[in-house]
Amino acid sequence: MADTAEIKDTIIAKMTEARKPALYLKDMHKWFGDDVKPRAIKNAANDLVKESKLMFWSSGSSTMYALPDRAKDEDKRGV
Repeated sequence: MADTAEIKDTIIAKMTEARKPALYLKDMHKWFGDDVKPRAIKNAANDLVKESKLMFWSSGSSTMYALPDRAKDEDKRGV
């Protein structure tokens, strides 16, 4: 089982490489498989939001996680 720092590093790396600018928590679960509990992933993602490395992005009906730079770029383009 990975520790919180490893989970955070993986989330940032995968978010940077992701085709979509914002992802659901369930998308992050796919990166870890059964090795890491969903609660640990959620806690790590929320910690990254508190650290301003990720941000919440809302479409109005659902909330996703995004890298601040990528989410702002998409908002400017109207995507």
